[in-house]
Amino acid sequence: MTKVLLYGYGNPGRQDDGLGNAFIDRIEEWIKEEGLENIELDSNYQLNIEDAEAISNYDIAIFIDASVEEIDDFCVTKVSKESEIVYTTHAASPGYIYDLCIQIYGQAPPTFLVHIKGYEWAFKEGLTENGVANLEKAIEFMKPYLKSPEKLLGTEADPKPCYKA
Repeated sequence: MTKVLLYGYGNPGRQDDGLGNAFIDRIEEWIKEEGLENIELDSNYQLNIEDAEAISNYDIAIFIDASVEEIDDFCVTKVSKESEIVYTTHAASPGYIYDLCIQIYGQAPPTFLVHIKGYEWAFKEGLTENGVANLEKAIEFMKPYLKSPEKLLGTEADPKPCYKA
């Protein structure tokens, strides 16, 4: 059985910056209902270097974060050590954690990032209406991949590219 880590991060006290955490909160019940015991959930305010050890214990790692990028609603990209998330308020990017995992353990699991477009970032709890709509779309898109995570393996293409070619 493919072991999957779903890791949402962001600051729920800054409106849509909490989209990654909200993804974890909202998908948890569905994962239980589906009996997906191979999926573990985690969330935090930001990624930390210790997360390199965490992802090393899984077959697939999926990070979820709010995005200020000019994307339609959400996108899902493969993370590589060349990955650089320019628009982040977080100390470590998924690409950095992935690269650190390789440096320490000699390998890293296939790693993905779900970018969910956010709109408001003020010091205020609660997501915007548009942020919630994007969150729901991202959750629905990811459900088939969570039921059959092997669909994420063996492809170099992004599951849902951020930008149209």
